[in-house]
Amino acid sequence: MTLNDLQLDALREMSNIGSGNAATALASMLGQSVDLHVPTALALELADAVDAVGNGEDTVSAVIIGVFGDLDATVLLLFEPESANTLCSLLGVEGDPEMELSALGEIGNILGSSYVQAMGTMTSLHMEPHPPVAMSDMLGAIVASVLAVTAADTDLALLLDSRMTVDGTACKFGFLFVPGGAGVALLLDRLGLGEAA
Repeated sequence: MTLNDLQLDALREMSNIGSGNAATALASMLGQSVDLHVPTALALELADAVDAVGNGEDTVSAVIIGVFGDLDATVLLLFEPESANTLCSLLGVEGDPEMELSALGEIGNILGSSYVQAMGTMTSLHMEPHPPVAMSDMLGAIVASVLAVTAADTDLALLLDSRMTVDGTACKFGFLFVPGGAGVALLLDRLGLGEAA
């Protein structure tokens, strides 16, 4: 499935609305100003999306959120060690691995739920996020185990390369939205940008 510029712009706009919601919620949680934007929104083959996120042998912190409802999907947020450390430091939990994962899980939950909520609002699709699961492992292992179920019936993923500034401190994360079946086509159809449009 190849998307045209108009379709990619619509997906990018959807992600920007989600990031705006997420920034507001995170600022409230952290008690600090948060600026969040999505410079890149791509619809890629699943394997290419994973490659674009990073090296499969790099250790990352991940937050996984299942999505169910009118559209089943898996959301995967990936934080490089430096960004994860920055966020944990801001929350005052650095140095305690269990607390770090818990804090990243909560941040990931806010980010992921905000993006999913924006998608649902713009498309009038009911999408409900499951509670988040946070883990730290090699990127390849996380992707292989977590996305295997969703990827069984899809080969397309949305990759939102997100950059965040918290009280002047920069960090970034990868947001991978892997819909089941024809999920991307359904999103575009609801935006009036389906293949027939």
